[in-house]
Amino acid sequence: MAEVEKAAEVLESHFTMRDFVETGKERLKMELVVGGAGLDHVVLEPMTNRPGLALTGFYELFAWMRPQVIGMSERVYLESLAPDVRLARLQALFDHKAYCLVFACGMDVPPGVCEAAEKAGAVILKTPLLTREFVQHAAFVMEALRAPTTRIYGTTVEVAGIGVMLVGKAGLGKSETALGLIKHGNAIVADDLTCLRKDVTTNQLYASASPRTRNYMEIRGIGIINVAQVFGVTAICSEKRLDLVISLIHMDTAKGAELDRIGETVKTRRILGVDVPEIEIPVSVGRDLVNLVETAAQHHKLRSAGYDVVSELDSRLKGL
Repeated sequence: MAEVEKAAEVLESHFTMRDFVETGKERLKMELVVGGAGLDHVVLEPMTNRPGLALTGFYELFAWMRPQVIGMSERVYLESLAPDVRLARLQALFDHKAYCLVFACGMDVPPGVCEAAEKAGAVILKTPLLTREFVQHAAFVMEALRAPTTRIYGTTVEVAGIGVMLVGKAGLGKSETALGLIKHGNAIVADDLTCLRKDVTTNQLYASASPRTRNYMEIRGIGIINVAQVFGVTAICSEKRLDLVISLIHMDTAKGAELDRIGETVKTRRILGVDVPEIEIPVSVGRDLVNLVETAAQHHKLRSAGYDVVSELDSRLKGL
């Protein structure tokens, strides 16, 4: 476990066909027909292409860097061709660098195409989804894979419906606070190391746990626990939008710093170009961090809804 809070470098956002197949297998209902070296191909353009014109022999501006989707229109056209011409047209896609063909609408792969794909080191996929459904869902899967990501040493919990990440030096009680929050009916997202991805369309951050450590927590004096086994699956949240960062600082450090006593100043922490609201909570013996974090989350929800308690109190005091 990390001794100090720090952010890792932004991870490379390019992804391979293997990533696409594994990540989109459930949502896209894909079946891998032929794999080969094409699975390691890096997808440089995260979108699909309908190779209608290319199947007629027109290859100028052919978007070979994208997975090629063979939909109903392409199927009807291919079935109008003689078998040898049909195979030649599909073979020509591989000759022009196509590395993936996706046959939509549950259609069968024409004879000879799998062999041609294996020789070219390309990928063949099948899906029962209609073409428009596959293209739409594939765009979401690719966007998630291409999204900028990073990792931050911090514990993230869903509290009162919002995503709260606890950061601070080791030994200040991040995991213990998260454990208390779970027992109050909240859910753990990630313990100690939080993976963050940026949704570029909404400019928001989403937190999740590393796949290898998901569901596990380290509690000093107890050891490693499986949260789902101890508290049930409702104590786990697989991914949550990050709404608030709470920085835990030692009381001795807080005494030498200028803490905002009334909450008038709104601080933010920039992560992947997104400014996330941040507050600092001093830690000392006897302070109920679980209660403080829950209160901070509820207060943040009110502030986000437009409620300004400082201005309200100021107006009341001026009216005295």
